[in-house]
Amino acid sequence: GNTRAPRNHVSLQGHIVIVEPDDLIRDLMERWLAEAGYRVIAAPKDHDLPVAMARLVIVDISDPGTAASTIRSLQDAYSAPILALSARFRRGLGVSSEAAQRLHVGKVLPKPFTREELLEAVHEAAQQS
Repeated sequence: GNTRAPRNHVSLQGHIVIVEPDDLIRDLMERWLAEAGYRVIAAPKDHDLPVAMARLVIVDISDPGTAASTIRSLQDAYSAPILALSARFRRGLGVSSEAAQRLHVGKVLPKPFTREELLEAVHEAAQQS
């Protein structure tokens, strides 16, 4: 077997919480993160979340209008950094970092993203705690 640890492997205190209404995307992210050695809790909607010692919260922002309040409620519930996902953000670092600042999150990852992009974003965001 391949015993080499993934490039971005980090041993995490606590879990990564995924708030993603799309079952396919949620399952895919859960699998990718688990394969990279992360412990994951997935919740379809933010109000279904178990309160846990979250290391990182990944949240899908499908509606920019409610983005700020969704993120605020997650920040109230968790002291963990937040990684926002959105199909509405265009690619390009400037746009993403500007959006992240506006939303007060560590990082914004535009959809669609690759496994590598997800793991890299998680690794970066987790370093910010």
